[in-house]
Amino acid sequence: MDIVQFINDIDAFVWGPPMIVLLLGSHLFLTIRTGFIQRKLPTAIKLSVTKDPDAPGDISQFGALTTALSATIGTGNIVGVATAILAGGPGAVLWMWLTGVFGIATKYSETYAAVKYRVRDHKGNMLGGAMYAWRRGFEKDGKAPWWAMLGAGAFALFAAIASFGIGSAVQSSAMTGIILSNAPGIPAWGIGLAIAIMVSIVIFGGVKVISKVCEKLVPFMAIAYVWGCIMIIGINWEYVWPAICLIFECAFTPKAAFGGAVGSGLMMALQFGCARGLFSNESGLGSAPIVASAASTRNPARQALVSMTGTFWDTVVICALTGIVLVSTLIANPGILDSGQIHAGADLTSAAFASIPYIGTPILVIGMILFAYSTILGWSYYGNRCVAYLFGKHGVRPYQVLYVVVAFLGAIGIGDLVWTVSDITNALMAVPNIIVVLLLSGLIARETKHYVWDKNLEETDETPIPVLESK
Repeated sequence: MDIVQFINDIDAFVWGPPMIVLLLGSHLFLTIRTGFIQRKLPTAIKLSVTKDPDAPGDISQFGALTTALSATIGTGNIVGVATAILAGGPGAVLWMWLTGVFGIATKYSETYAAVKYRVRDHKGNMLGGAMYAWRRGFEKDGKAPWWAMLGAGAFALFAAIASFGIGSAVQSSAMTGIILSNAPGIPAWGIGLAIAIMVSIVIFGGVKVISKVCEKLVPFMAIAYVWGCIMIIGINWEYVWPAICLIFECAFTPKAAFGGAVGSGLMMALQFGCARGLFSNESGLGSAPIVASAASTRNPARQALVSMTGTFWDTVVICALTGIVLVSTLIANPGILDSGQIHAGADLTSAAFASIPYIGTPILVIGMILFAYSTILGWSYYGNRCVAYLFGKHGVRPYQVLYVVVAFLGAIGIGDLVWTVSDITNALMAVPNIIVVLLLSGLIARETKHYVWDKNLEETDETPIPVLESK
C-alpha cells in the first residue's frame, strides 16, 4: 500500500466525525459547566489589557494572549475560511462562527487547568500545559498514577511533533509561495535562509523575547487585515446583507449556492464549518494554555478569562469578517468561479482582496507573511515546553536548532507529507487535552463559581507553586 495514501487515510479518520463530535460536544458541555462563561467577555477583554505586576509569572497577561494569538491567527484564518466555503458552501461560515462562540468555554477551561497546575523550573521560570495538569491534577501522596503520566507524555509528544509541521514547515512553505507568486525571480533557498535567520533571532531569546515581538506584531497585523476586510465590505456594501442571508440559508438547508460551483448541503456545511473553526481557534488542542501558564496572574480565573478572548478575536471576529468578505465578493462577481482561476481557497481570497485598487493585494501578501511568521514564533514556544517536559532542559537547544532547519526545508519544499503527519499529531494532542479538561471540569466549575460568578477576581491564590526537579 502507498505510504502517502495510508497517512492521508489516517488523517481523514482522525479529523473525521468522531473528532468533531468530541471537540464540539466538549465545547457545549463546558459552556454549560462554566455557567456560560461567554457572558464575561467584556470583563475578559478589559483584563487582557490590565497588568498584574505583583502576581507570579514571567510575562504579562497581554503578552501571553498575543503570543497565543500569534500561533492561532495564521494563514488558516485567511485561506481556511475560503477552503471551507468552497468545500461546504456559504453555510460553513455560520458553523465556523458557532464553533468559535462555544469554543470560548473550552479555551477558558483548558487554560484554567494549565495555570492552576503550573510549576517552576530550577531557574524560577513558569511551566504549564496539559502535561502538568495530568501530572499534578491526580497526584496522591506526591505521586501521579501511571495513566496520568501516560496522558501527560502523550500530549507532550504529539504537540512537539505537531510543532514542526503546522508551526514551522507549513508556515515557511506558505511564506515562500506568497513571495514567489509576486516575485518569481527570487530563489527559494534565499527566502528559506531569510526565514531561518528571522526565526532564530527571536526564538533563541526565550519566551520573554517571543512575547515582546508578538505584543508588537499581532495587534498591527490583525488591525491591518481587519481594515482590509472592512474596505472590501464597503466596496461590496449592497451585497453584504444578501451574503449574510445566504450564509444562514445554506447553513440549515441543502441549497446549492453559486450554481453548484461550491459545496452544498447541511452536512457538508456542518462538517467543513466545524472542522475549519476547530483548526482556526485551536480551542481544545491545548496549545495556548502552554504560554498562558507563563503569565503573571493572581489566580487561574483571570488568565483563563484573558485567554478565552483569543478564540473570540480569532474566530468570532476575524473568521466571520473573512466569511462575509468572500461570500459578498462571490455574489458581486458571480462569474469568478467559472473563470478557471479559482482552484483553491488562496485563489478565492486573492481575488477578493484584488478588488481593492492598488493596496488590496499588498495588504493580503504582507498580512499572510506576517501571519505565517508569527505562527512560527508562537509554535516554537509550544514545542520548546513540550520537549523540556519530555527530555529536560538539555533537549531544548537541539529542538530549537531542528525547528529552524525544518523552517528552512519547508521553504525549499519538502512535500506535503510533513503537513499531513503534523495534522494527525495535532488531532492526537487534542485527545489527552480534552480528556484531562473533562476530568477536571468539576473542579474548574466549582472554582469558576467562586472567582467569577461570586465576584472574587481580585483575590490572590496563595497555593504554593512547586519547583520541578531538573532533569
